[in-house]
Amino acid sequence: MSLRVEVITREQHLAFVAGRGSASHMQVPSWGEVKPDWRAESIGWSEAGEIVGAALVLYRPIPRLKRYLAYLPEGPVIPWHEGDLRPWLDPLVAHVKARGAFTLRMGPPVIARRWEAQTVKDAIPDPAARRLRDVEPDVSEPGAAELVAQLRRLGWQQGEDGGTDGFSAGQPRYVFQVPFAGRSLEEIRGGLNQQWRRNIKKAEKAGVKVVEGGHDDLPAFYELYRETAERDRFIPRPLGYFQRMWTALRAEDPERMRLYLAHHDGEVLSAATMLTVGTHVWYSYGASTSRRREVQPNNAIQWRMMSDAHARGAAVYDLRGITDTLDESNHLMGLLRFKAGTGGLAAEYVGEWDYPVSKLLHKAFGLYMSRR
Repeated sequence: MSLRVEVITREQHLAFVAGRGSASHMQVPSWGEVKPDWRAESIGWSEAGEIVGAALVLYRPIPRLKRYLAYLPEGPVIPWHEGDLRPWLDPLVAHVKARGAFTLRMGPPVIARRWEAQTVKDAIPDPAARRLRDVEPDVSEPGAAELVAQLRRLGWQQGEDGGTDGFSAGQPRYVFQVPFAGRSLEEIRGGLNQQWRRNIKKAEKAGVKVVEGGHDDLPAFYELYRETAERDRFIPRPLGYFQRMWTALRAEDPERMRLYLAHHDGEVLSAATMLTVGTHVWYSYGASTSRRREVQPNNAIQWRMMSDAHARGAAVYDLRGITDTLDESNHLMGLLRFKAGTGGLAAEYVGEWDYPVSKLLHKAFGLYMSRR
């Protein structure tokens, strides 16, 4: 196999992703416009003149150095399970090196293990299971272990897990997903736990109305998002980030991003964004107020989003990151229980990996980041 990596057009990139059925929302051209602090380019692997792989590469300049961190979030989009990775990764390293990168970071979109919702629920009170990784998985994906071994043999280094809660410094390693392929909406609703089904009915009875919003509704979403950030102890992104995301993603595809708002008695109680690439749908950002929680707006908005995703042919509904810790005192446990109530699967990706293009600068950058 003789593969070349070169810059491709936006149209070529989108056509390749469309031909694959799906890819991460961070691996389409518009995502580069969401990240103005990074320089973005679309690249493709070609063989005999045909594009057989693609990626969005983000380059982050390092202060006072004309060198870059090259990052492929949840990418590249290549056939990860089809044998030797060297013909794919060596030309990628060469390409970013020529662009001035000192480190290449990527997040292979490859799942290693999965746990049923009931398995997660049973593990929480188990004193022997302090973290999800300690729990015997229901499914271990074939090929994931060999892929990890290959990466190590090729000189790639696995990134840190990002503390004790399971969220990495980049993209989450642990996520929660609800499979939709081959299932009716009634079957999906039947898979929700009893509390979820009860809360959806409560919201309907209380008169909660979930509607789709537009760009002008982003400030209302943002007010709830800021309240959520303060309550759940994370640093919020600015409003401009979401406005830029809306403009960039919907210009590429009107289906790419949607905004939902849950109203009750004239007040917005909950809001969420939904992203779509092909048959993969993500619940991206959620926000809610502490007021009137008894009318269950969060369950109502999720069920509307799941229903719409199913109607549009989604194969998977992805609720994104979950904590790895199973410590009852952890403030993220409520979010884990909420997502597990959908009856889906917890999944562990193989994680993010670094290739030190310049070992000296890679080490220096690691020290700098550890002291921040």
